Amino acid sequence: MFERYQAGEQAVLVHIDFPDESCKEDLNEFKMLVSSAGVQALTIVTGKRNTPDSRFFVGSGKAEEIRDAVHLVAANVILFNHSLTPSQEKNIEALCECRVVDRTTLILDIFAQRARTHEGKLQVELAQLRHMSSRLIRGWTHLERQKGGIGLRGPGETQLETDRRLLRERMVNIRKRLDKVEVQRQQGRRARTRAELPTLSLVGYTNAGKSTLFNTLTQSEVYAADKLFSTLDPTLRKMDLPGIGRVILADTVGFIRHLPHDLVAAFKATLTETREAELLLHVVDISDDRRSENIEQVEYVLKEIEANEVPQLVICNKIDNLDDIEPRIDRDEQGVPIRVWLSAQANIGIELLFTALAERLDIQVVNHQLNIPPSAGKLRGELYKLNCITHETFDEQGYCHLEVKMPSREWQRLIATKYSELVDYIVH
Repeated sequence: MFERYQAGEQAVLVHIDFPDESCKEDLNEFKMLVSSAGVQALTIVTGKRNTPDSRFFVGSGKAEEIRDAVHLVAANVILFNHSLTPSQEKNIEALCECRVVDRTTLILDIFAQRARTHEGKLQVELAQLRHMSSRLIRGWTHLERQKGGIGLRGPGETQLETDRRLLRERMVNIRKRLDKVEVQRQQGRRARTRAELPTLSLVGYTNAGKSTLFNTLTQSEVYAADKLFSTLDPTLRKMDLPGIGRVILADTVGFIRHLPHDLVAAFKATLTETREAELLLHVVDISDDRRSENIEQVEYVLKEIEANEVPQLVICNKIDNLDDIEPRIDRDEQGVPIRVWLSAQANIGIELLFTALAERLDIQVVNHQLNIPPSAGKLRGELYKLNCITHETFDEQGYCHLEVKMPSREWQRLIATKYSELVDYIVH
């Protein structure tokens, strides 16, 4: 569909500083993006401008400097830490005779590499097609001589229309398949609602440590690495929290500064888990110098997906990277936990998180002493599964004396569904 220079794995990076905050990007974050994409950065071209140039984005002099750098290091792709217009990409490619990839396309490529589930792959492809549709016209520059005029009309316009139609048909097909996946997700949510299982959703800037915390809390082995977007596909796990009972924990894709709008739109179905959660666990890399800006970006995306009204508990993660910071709970004027300071990697302060969650979820807890006969061993096993036994002794007759602590809803469920005799074993 496109007649363009082939992309490669050896790149020249281009980063321009602008005084306008809306155009500013972080160079270190860009380097991490490039590394996450598996691309080798050969050299970096930097500069300053007040506003982007309409033709080359960087100005003619800087564009020639980029061209010279490409030839000097024999790079086969130019990566911009900015979003470019289709005409800017075309002009720079023509000048440098090298493939040009902007920040948006780079992020889309990383997402394509990370997608593992059927739904994730569909969402990434939809975002890529949306992005590609705005750049389709420049794929046919070799047919420009056939734009019109007697003797010059040819298949160029027809081919372009064909490609547009194929893109539209493919996007419609993907949306239909995603709608089916969304129906399945809704059924799962209804089942969890009937079971009265509260949902907690991990959100935060990419590489803040969400997956590491998820693994620590659920004893799972979700892929976690010091890379941007190491998690793409949403993961849900049931977990038993001490003093809280069974909940659903969702690990979601990390957010990033200037996250492409096409991606946000494509992942809205996935992020429904975030919108409908009882509580958001906003994980913050407290050791990051730009943590304040990262928090602002997460809040911006949450507003865009209509999840900004969901209650939040901020998790100040990676305290082991800082000196003299102890795990603690910060509370508001009413004594409600608003921040928990911990390290998921070093397993420090996790018990404080359990305490804060129990308070924020406001779960009613029952404490009972039970005297269970030897014939009710199955009930004892069920209580152990719920992780609610705080003390246990046996007498000479084989009776089991238990002290249990569990959410009221779990206690009522046991009585209503399986073990109505529980009330007879309570020691009054």
